[in-house]
Amino acid sequence: MNAASSFPDTDLRIANGLSVDVEDWFQVGAFENVIERADWDGIKTRVEGNIDRILDMFAEAEVKGTFFTLGWIAERHPEMIRRIADAGHEVASHGYDHARVFTFDRKGFADDIRLARDILQDCSGQRVTGYRAPSFSIDQRTPWAFEELAEQGYAYSSSVAPVSHDHYGWPDAPRFAFRPLANSDLVEIPVTTAMLGTRRLAAGGGGFFRVLPYGFSRWAIAQVNRREKRPAVFYFHPWEIDASQPRVANAPMRSKLRHYTNLDKMAGKLRDLVHEFRWGRMDALAEREAKRTVDFPANCEAASTRQEVAA
Repeated sequence: MNAASSFPDTDLRIANGLSVDVEDWFQVGAFENVIERADWDGIKTRVEGNIDRILDMFAEAEVKGTFFTLGWIAERHPEMIRRIADAGHEVASHGYDHARVFTFDRKGFADDIRLARDILQDCSGQRVTGYRAPSFSIDQRTPWAFEELAEQGYAYSSSVAPVSHDHYGWPDAPRFAFRPLANSDLVEIPVTTAMLGTRRLAAGGGGFFRVLPYGFSRWAIAQVNRREKRPAVFYFHPWEIDASQPRVANAPMRSKLRHYTNLDKMAGKLRDLVHEFRWGRMDALAEREAKRTVDFPANCEAASTRQEVAA
């Protein structure tokens, strides 16, 4: 199956951004109140086997992607990081240990992204130029986060979810690439949303992709490519293809439903997706999108969200 068969008007020249948020099953926000950070080192990691499956899947589909990786993970699995890099994928930062940006002050955030980047560069042999905030936690509360990323030399961020959600979201932010700072080349590439009438729908992957029918994501990505003539940004986590992972018995029921639903179906859906559309690394996408960003000052909540191409 390919996109042209179901969506004949889809622009198949557009390479969408394929990304993996590399964290393990016990490091997710859904379990942060029942699994203590201090206990992580006593928990057996499962990330390496899942990453190897993902690398095989990407190789089969002949696609490249970006692996936004926790520094904590890279410290413990340096050879895995090297395998990712050696396969031609981008290694980018997901912070050190999945702390949300709004839990830091600016200095704490600066220390976190500096530490993670140093570890990732040592392990991968690549220069790290991209960042994704844990749980898409850059929003109107943290304009200084963009300032710090720019000061540390990052080229792009993909840390904004321009929707309303109980865990994250910046619903006033633009749907597509924007420059959050004046006099800076830093580009923010939000995760994908689709439009149903005037309503924005989260459509960039993760739990939405895993739980909802595959046809929804096919429709959403095709809409962005065909109607908007823009690349989609898709993400998922290695633990989402791991149906055999441990169950957290004392987690809230809502967290269990979010985390465990359709784990056994995820790999098959991903395989269909990576074969159906064109995909590429986030650094390449950011470089292309930088040519048609809008300005959206991160320290101005009333800034316009118009999606016009910059002149």
